[in-house]
Amino acid sequence: MASKSFKAREVKRRRMVDKYAEKRAELKAAGDYKALDKLPRNSSKIRVRNRCMLTGRPRGYLRTFGLCRMKFREFALDGKIPGVTKASW
Repeated sequence: MASKSFKAREVKRRRMVDKYAEKRAELKAAGDYKALDKLPRNSSKIRVRNRCMLTGRPRGYLRTFGLCRMKFREFALDGKIPGVTKASW
């Protein structure tokens, strides 16, 4: 499980990306790369890392559900995710 600081850092980055999205788009369209350099680094959406909402795990992340593979499996087997069933044929 990732520490709370990792989760908090990602939340902070996502907020910063949302805050500067319009400004970054305008500067990119204008081709003003010097002004882009002066914006905070964490305002770039490429710096955001997908993490599990519960554990903060960065690997084995399923975008559709926002969970890591282990928590997804656990919830699916418990029937907590609607529409997901174990395959059998």
